[in-house]
Amino acid sequence: MAKRKAYPLRINEDILAAMQRWSDDELRSVNAQIEYVLRQALVKSGRVKLVNKVITEVVEIDQPKDD
Repeated sequence: MAKRKAYPLRINEDILAAMQRWSDDELRSVNAQIEYVLRQALVKSGRVKLVNKVITEVVEIDQPKDD
């Protein structure tokens, strides 16, 4: 698992409020949302390579019928 490092962040309160609303919509914490946005920007700019992308596929499971 990747190490995490605490980092104090000074942020404009309007931007923080918008991030809070966005994170609520995405069911993430504000911290996780900020990290997600930063990661996406780094990948898009070519500064990091996305190595692991987890894709979850939901399939219906046949349930045995009671006779």
